[in-house]
Amino acid sequence: MSDNVIDEKDSEEESFADLFESYSAGRNEDVQIGDKIRGEIISIGRDTVFIDTGTKIDGVVDKEELLDDNRELPYKEGDILELYVVSYDGNEIRLSRALSGAGGLHVVGKAFEKALPVEGKVKGQCKGGFHVEIMHKRAFCPIGEMDLRYVESPDDHVGETYLFLISQFEEDGGNIVVSRRELLKKEQEKVSKQFFQDIAIGTQLEGRVTKLMPYGAFVELLPGIEGMVHLSEISWSRVEKADEVLKTGDSITVKVIGIEQGKQPGKMKIALSIKQVTGDPWNSVQDKFRIGDKIRGKATRCVKFGAFVEIAPGIEGLVHISEMSYKKRVLKAEDVVAVGETVEVMIREIDVEKRRVSLSMRDAEGDPWIDILEKYTVGQCVDGIIEKKEKFGFFVVLEPGITGLLPKSKINNSHKPALIEKLRQGDAITVIVEEIHPEERKITLGPGDSTDEDDLRRFAKDTQKPIGSLGEKLQQALKSKNG
Repeated sequence: MSDNVIDEKDSEEESFADLFESYSAGRNEDVQIGDKIRGEIISIGRDTVFIDTGTKIDGVVDKEELLDDNRELPYKEGDILELYVVSYDGNEIRLSRALSGAGGLHVVGKAFEKALPVEGKVKGQCKGGFHVEIMHKRAFCPIGEMDLRYVESPDDHVGETYLFLISQFEEDGGNIVVSRRELLKKEQEKVSKQFFQDIAIGTQLEGRVTKLMPYGAFVELLPGIEGMVHLSEISWSRVEKADEVLKTGDSITVKVIGIEQGKQPGKMKIALSIKQVTGDPWNSVQDKFRIGDKIRGKATRCVKFGAFVEIAPGIEGLVHISEMSYKKRVLKAEDVVAVGETVEVMIREIDVEKRRVSLSMRDAEGDPWIDILEKYTVGQCVDGIIEKKEKFGFFVVLEPGITGLLPKSKINNSHKPALIEKLRQGDAITVIVEEIHPEERKITLGPGDSTDEDDLRRFAKDTQKPIGSLGEKLQQALKSKNG
């Protein structure tokens, strides 16, 4: 081997030795129990994860301690973790997310001084809080320090193992007070910061209804993070009160529609919508409905000019007062329909641009004049009820929606005009059909053929005893209308 080759080899070894010494010199060997280590995952084994501690000795943490709620490891090689030194014997550095085990009072004191989390098991309840065991030492956790919220069921915590911070360490360990709330608060702040970095207008989230108010509902998106669904954003249907649709504890899907700075520094206001998760129902109204469709809907409001009827969630149509009935004259919508009542309607018009639907109750019910010539013939003798008396004659209801006129001249030419004149509104009467004009919706009537007072009484009964089942139905209809 030549001298040149030997010199090159010696030079490489020296360079490597220099590099290793330089690397080692920069690494901190002063590791103590309780130290916080921020290191990179260098290897993931079957039961352990190896961490670069910044010293010559790698750290080891139980894989079990790093698993998430689904029992999966949410980390990979190269990820950075923050852990605590729980033991160090010169050959191995054991790491953990918290101090635990039988560490002795000096370890407990160090955890207090450095505000390090410790693992503790809730052993039972006591006055004002809980007995907690940390490193085989007895500690006290006030009930208000066990959780971020008020603890309604203390028994739920007994037997559980949590991480705590030591808030008091007195009397050489004779008085140890711990708090879980502080750790949860710090974790919440961390999660909250990440949440607001990721959230955006249009994001859909799962949440839980926490409170119902007159103006809407509060929804918890994450522990400590709530948004508000305004009453107008709960449903495409008209909602007067939040509790008509929601109840506390409901799990719902919401859409973020607004984020802004709240009145308190660092507090953000999140506006949510439930209805916008499903999309605007008017976008598909023409796919669902056609003019002439007969459907059922719920009356939502009565107004002077008619009633609004919801035919699908968020789709309301108007039944004008003139479209409420063929069978009687309607002066008020409330005379025909009540709010909340289910009614049959027919679609007359759809205007998507103006978001309007015109409906008809009378068309859904059917026009009694359509087959009038099949039901009545000239010369036919029928029973009716006097609806109204005018100077020019009597209006007589033959059936709901069919009213004829008995002219004064016809009464005067009858056998007993005085007896007919004595009849009152609501009395039953027998008449003869003399003329039918379907296009004009008119029927002219004549008095029934009666030659004496006894015969007339047979045709005209008082309001308590109308003649025949038809007369009874007509009389009931008139009473309902006049009432």
